[in-house]
Amino acid sequence: MEVLGALGFSPGEALVYRTLVGLGATDLGDLGRRCTMADSEVEHIVVELRQRGLVAESAVKPGRWVAAPPAVALRALVNDRRHELELAELAATRLAEAHRTEAAVDLHDLVEVVIGAGAVGQRFHQLQLGAVDSVCAFVSERPVAVTGADNVSEDVAVSRGVAYRIVVERDSLIGESVKTEVVGGLQRNQEVRVVEKVPTKLVIADGRTAMVPFDVEGTEPSALIIHASGLVSSLQALFESVWSDAWPLALTATSSEGVVERRTGPDEFDLKVLSLLLAGSSDARIARQLDVGLRTVQRRVRAMIELADVSMRIQLGWVAHERGWIERV
Repeated sequence: MEVLGALGFSPGEALVYRTLVGLGATDLGDLGRRCTMADSEVEHIVVELRQRGLVAESAVKPGRWVAAPPAVALRALVNDRRHELELAELAATRLAEAHRTEAAVDLHDLVEVVIGAGAVGQRFHQLQLGAVDSVCAFVSERPVAVTGADNVSEDVAVSRGVAYRIVVERDSLIGESVKTEVVGGLQRNQEVRVVEKVPTKLVIADGRTAMVPFDVEGTEPSALIIHASGLVSSLQALFESVWSDAWPLALTATSSEGVVERRTGPDEFDLKVLSLLLAGSSDARIARQLDVGLRTVQRRVRAMIELADVSMRIQLGWVAHERGWIERV
């Protein structure tokens, strides 16, 4: 997407302005050739940009055009858009307050039914973008409408300081996309824990609004949006119960490679490697994260597999939990 579009530039206007910034003073004919536009089209765009104070005719070389300095011209546009957004935010706050105080409360105010992948995805994004303090979520193997890679709203919410706590199903970590998303969440200081099976798909924003998606075979994706404080409180209590019993995942950097020894249990460095394995990281990524060599990570993993008396990496996590190598926190 053309970045200048956010400031009201059409694609043609953005191209002409960027070209003028790079060229300096030039005439309309040269500008049209460089932008591969007809002379009439370029002239129309230049006139529009001049009216907005973004270009001007050169005082030194009449007939040639120059771009207004971006640091000045674009900053003014940014400030105008910021003011518009502040006014829109104020209006949204007032409308929300009016809705809370004046709207009659009925069943539709308490529970909404949303049908269709597009509608479910839209409400999922709205829930996160509207969060102020926290988002809690259960993540299963099959997303209903939005994959982890498509969840751009999460990055926006995290950048505003919204705290995320996420419980994922163990089987979902097998998928490469979910593993990548989990590791990315951990790197953004989100809290992630793992359970064998989540009771339901669930998203809760600020402990006030909940979304329960459904994915029934043969039907369109759908979801319940719940506003009732009693129902949301119950769902929050369910989340807290599952969260307390789930196994935490963590990413911790270290520069110590250590020495592999046969022992009754893994050392601190091994536990860091194991946490990254449970988060779905590859050996190469673990080596980069812990600032050690790839062979060091591979030796440590082989040693833990031998120590656990298993043959596959996926079995290592279960044995680690059973033997208490990874503590609940």
